Amino acid sequence: MKVGETMRVTQNMLNQNMLTSLNRNLGKMETLQRQMTTGKKINKPSDDPVGLSSAMRYRSELEANEQYQRNLDDAQSWVEFNDTTVGQAVDVLHRARELAVQGANDSNPQEAKNAVASEVEELFDQLMDIANSQFNGKYVFNGQKTDQPPYPTDDAYQDTTFDDGKINFEVSRSLVLNVNVHAGQVFGEAEDEDNAFATLNALSTALRDGDKDGVDQALGHLDSRLDQVLESWSDIGARSNRLELIDNRLKDSDTNMQTLLSKTEDADMAAVITNLRTAENVYQASLATGARIISPTLMDFLR
Repeated sequence: MKVGETMRVTQNMLNQNMLTSLNRNLGKMETLQRQMTTGKKINKPSDDPVGLSSAMRYRSELEANEQYQRNLDDAQSWVEFNDTTVGQAVDVLHRARELAVQGANDSNPQEAKNAVASEVEELFDQLMDIANSQFNGKYVFNGQKTDQPPYPTDDAYQDTTFDDGKINFEVSRSLVLNVNVHAGQVFGEAEDEDNAFATLNALSTALRDGDKDGVDQALGHLDSRLDQVLESWSDIGARSNRLELIDNRLKDSDTNMQTLLSKTEDADMAAVITNLRTAENVYQASLATGARIISPTLMDFLR
């Protein structure tokens, strides 16, 4: 078209422009209505491709965190149960030590020593029950063979029958923690002089025989075993503290991810409502304009 010439505007052009504007305004209004009904500003990839990619990454991180949290809960349950049972073993060994000191006194008559020996034998049974403790149907001191008791019989401590495998939980990305202690760490290996069961047996026998040297020797083994058990107990406590720290870190990470996800995909409802109101007004204006363009007919022209 040359300069100065006026472009010819036809009725068809007016109709097409009106329809284009109507469709554009209708589409914008539909987008805002969807944001208002879903509360999300990203409802399909074309809404915000970069934001959608970030949202998917945040959701993946959140799902992984949820699994780590479930693993962590299981790990904490194991550690807490171990903490309780090893604490009970410590109580038994402390009581056995008190009885050994009492039985080592030569002034006690043999009847009294026999009574002490009877209590030591009860402690032996009690310690055996602790060693065969089950948590959620699983034997906690038999390594990975949780379906079998570490001491199926009272004299099984004389042979190394228990499993020393580790039970591990993945509680964070690339972080696996061991949660169990096996029977050898707490009650002693079969060949250990201070094996808890062998020591209680020897103590009981020495008391009934009036063997002071035997009682003194058992007392020494009890002290040695108590040191080992307390070391295991301390290690369990350290694991419990670490699990608590990991728990706090997972919860902080979850909160951060939720915040980032919300900022990425949640709609600003105040802005959406305002924009929708504006879009409705524009659409109404478009319709009114369209009515003015379409209304003239041939009869209107002839009149």
